[in-house]
Parts: sequence; structure tokens; C-alpha cells
Amino acid sequence: MAKVSSITRVLQIIEAVSYAAKPITPLELSQQLDIPKPTIHRLLQQLIEEGFVMVDITGGIVAGRRVRNMSVELWQQRQFYSERHVILQRLVRDVKETCGISVPHNMHMIYTNRAKTDLPLQIYLPVGAKSPMWCTATGKLYLSQLSPERRSKMLQNLSLDKFTKNTITDVDKLNKALDAIAETGVGIDNEEFISEMVAVSVPILDKKDRYLASLYMHAPTVRVSLENMMQSVPRLREAALDIQTLVYELQS
Repeated sequence: MAKVSSITRVLQIIEAVSYAAKPITPLELSQQLDIPKPTIHRLLQQLIEEGFVMVDITGGIVAGRRVRNMSVELWQQRQFYSERHVILQRLVRDVKETCGISVPHNMHMIYTNRAKTDLPLQIYLPVGAKSPMWCTATGKLYLSQLSPERRSKMLQNLSLDKFTKNTITDVDKLNKALDAIAETGVGIDNEEFISEMVAVSVPILDKKDRYLASLYMHAPTVRVSLENMMQSVPRLREAALDIQTLVYELQS
């Protein structure tokens, strides 16, 4: 059998951790990659020290800060950014309101793409802006996709500040709202982040149906109610599928 280099093994570990649907244990990595347990533990310790992986609250291994940073940069590659923007522009033409994409990054959501409506009254949330997770349609959708253990840890570390009278700051109530979103697959912001703004979002998934990003639509309540906005969800899902096709090309 040909000898496998340490670099190859390190890359295999990072790939396996990144693709795992839940935190993965060192033993599972050892069995999956056919790497001796002492070697796995040694390489994992180096990757933890360098910030490529980290230990989850459950004791499993998850992607670390440097892998998450690389994923955001990869998502922003110019070729795919431009193609996504064309899809967003078609979506905005159909739904008549501003739409965009947001991805989780550390303890926030970051807006990576945005296509504006031509209507005069708009909500200004530019590309690169950060928003909280617990009171936005995009962030709540992301939180709803997490395992119970990871969601609990996230909620413990989020400040849960109250931005409007509708912001949910009680953990039990927020968990119930997230459970409902997990059932429908639609994130909802009912004036929870910004007063007189409503938003909905749907997930963008990878080849294994795992969450990658949130595709959102938002608008001022003077023009659109949340109930009316929900009627655009099927069109948002169509656009999400178009974007997923681009993601599949990136992963192939």
C-alpha cells in the first residue's frame, strides 16, 4: 500500500469534518479515514491549535474559524458571485422587493449578495453587513437547522438583545419559534430586527441537503405584510434551487 503523506491526511480530516452532518468523534474519523488513532489525535491537536477545527460542546470535532473563513471567501468567488446575482435580479423582478443571500459567520449572519428593488422606500442592509441570528429571518432559519446540542450552545452564547417590541428574547419561546421554522423550512422576521420591516427566507442546500446559506426577501410593512410576503415563498424556493445548481458545480 502506498504511503499516505501527512498533508494528505490533514486535508482528509478537514474535508471529513466539514462534510459531516454532525460533530464527528476522533474514533469515527479514524475508522472513516483508516488512520491510526494515535495519528488522528496528533493531527487533530495540531489542527485545533491552528484554528482549522475545534471541539464542540458535545466533545465532537467541528470546523474551526479558519475553515469557516475560507468557506465565506470561496462563496464570494467572483464567477459564482456574478451568476448568483443574475438569479437574484430575476427574483427581484418577479417579487418586486429586495432579495439577497446571507451566510452564518461566527455569531452573526453576513450579507453576501443583494439585489435591490426599484421602489423608492427600501431597507438598507448592504453586502458585508452583519446581522443578529436570533431575530432575523436568515439567522432563525440557520439556527433551526442545527442539532439540539449545537442550537442550545449557540443560544447560550448569543446576547439575545431586544431590537424591537417583537424581538423574542426568551430562550424557551425562541426555541418554539425555531422548531416551527424547522417544520416549514421558512425563516420569518415579523418586525423583530427592524421596526416596520418584515422578511422571509428559505435555505440554500448542498448536494447532501445540508444548509449552506439563507435566501431572503425583505420589505417595509407600509408596502407588504408578512402574510402577503409568504405568497412569494414558492418563487424564492425556485431561485434557491437555481443557486444550488451553481453550488453543485462548485462542489463537483
